[in-house]
Amino acid sequence: MSKTRLMEKWREHHFQAKHLSVIFVTLFAFQLIVSLINKSSMRSVFGSAQEWYQKDSAEKTANLTTTSFELLLESVGGRHDLTPDQSAKLIKAFDILFTQQVLQRNTEEMCVLLKRGDKVHAVDDGKALFSLLFLDSTNVADENSRHADAIKLFKELGPQMASDQQIVSVVTNRRTFNTFVPLVLRGEDVGAVYVKDTPDFSFVTSEIVSNYDQTSLIYLSLISLGLLSMYFISSYSVKERDEAQKLLVVEHENSIKEQVNHEKEMAFTKRIYHTHHKAEKVVGFIRGDLATLTAGNIDEVKYRVSKYANFISRIIYDMKWYDPPIQTIRSPIFCTDVNEVIRFLVDKIFLRTSRKSGTFQIGFDEGKDLPPVSINEFVIWEIVEPLVQNSIDHGGRSDLKIQISTRYNRESRISTISIKDNGKGISPDLLQQHENGVKKLFLENVSTKEASFQNVGYGCYIAYEMARRCGWTVDAANLPDAGCEFTITIKN
Repeated sequence: MSKTRLMEKWREHHFQAKHLSVIFVTLFAFQLIVSLINKSSMRSVFGSAQEWYQKDSAEKTANLTTTSFELLLESVGGRHDLTPDQSAKLIKAFDILFTQQVLQRNTEEMCVLLKRGDKVHAVDDGKALFSLLFLDSTNVADENSRHADAIKLFKELGPQMASDQQIVSVVTNRRTFNTFVPLVLRGEDVGAVYVKDTPDFSFVTSEIVSNYDQTSLIYLSLISLGLLSMYFISSYSVKERDEAQKLLVVEHENSIKEQVNHEKEMAFTKRIYHTHHKAEKVVGFIRGDLATLTAGNIDEVKYRVSKYANFISRIIYDMKWYDPPIQTIRSPIFCTDVNEVIRFLVDKIFLRTSRKSGTFQIGFDEGKDLPPVSINEFVIWEIVEPLVQNSIDHGGRSDLKIQISTRYNRESRISTISIKDNGKGISPDLLQQHENGVKKLFLENVSTKEASFQNVGYGCYIAYEMARRCGWTVDAANLPDAGCEFTITIKN
């Protein structure tokens, strides 16, 4: 595998490796801290146990030596007429006892302390001990000098040992045990056996700590192997997850595209429906005008047919564009008289329909001095016509009256178009604002018509969206007495 590919693989799993390293370092640090705490605890426990064991071992050793001396002396008795051979054997036995204790690994010093009046003699060989006990000799100066510390401690502990007749241990340097065992011959306290012992069990502690270090090393090795296994497994899982996410994203994109296409098709279908409905009505007017064409009304018919044709052309153009270019809606080249557009709609569209059906009446109150607007006149037609048609469709009365009026406020330079009717009004829930601040009446697919009607809820939506693109606002409200009012606000 090339170096470049290795680098790509590392970058691919860099996130997992980085975090796995953090976990490993954290676990290693925790294990190290726990190991140090356990070592300290073990040393403390072993130290306490070792101190007790050392004291017990030193006292047992000194007690055993003292017992051996006592048994040996009791077997000889108080005889002073020993033969040279018996004396030599006894001295040899004393030497063996001294030598056996001194040869022990932890024993540093051993002697027998004998009281002779106010003096204390320390002996550490069989001949000197035989001389003190059987020959009453006091020539042990050399021994006394070697065991001066033992004699000093014995004198300090003398009253306590004389009264308690128990083993006494004095610890010096926190590790050395100075043990004194009372020496009693024929019921008489003659002194004590002194053993200076420094037991050493550090090798036991070292061995346990070494075993614990090995266990910790094995534990860390197992953790490392586990983390490496987790790394490879997680890397594989992450790779599979990324691939699944990529497939899911692609599938989601395709689904969104299908949904967008479906929505466009639905919007296109609605546009065709509304275009067909409007074009059919206007084409009927064209046919009617052509049927009544004479030499005397040719100019009038030509004017109306031209308007009708241009309107049909406009709505077909809007049908082709989901979002028409802004310059086709408003531009400085347009100079449209709003009153003229509304007057044409009233006279040539709605009144022609009313004369045929007789179901409503419509009037128009023109405001004076209404300034022209830079809006395509057929866009204004597409804004006003659906709102008037909404009042006709939802009026719900046989004597429906619709009143359109325009007004201009010179101070605020605002023009308004009002469309009122005396019908049953708008359902209150449609006048509530949606979460985006738009009244539900002006949302797409919202209508009060029965659900059996298809392609409804589009007229007010078209009027609202067209007005918004013109920079106008459209509002709706119910009137106090009856009916409703649509208000179009134009900032000149």
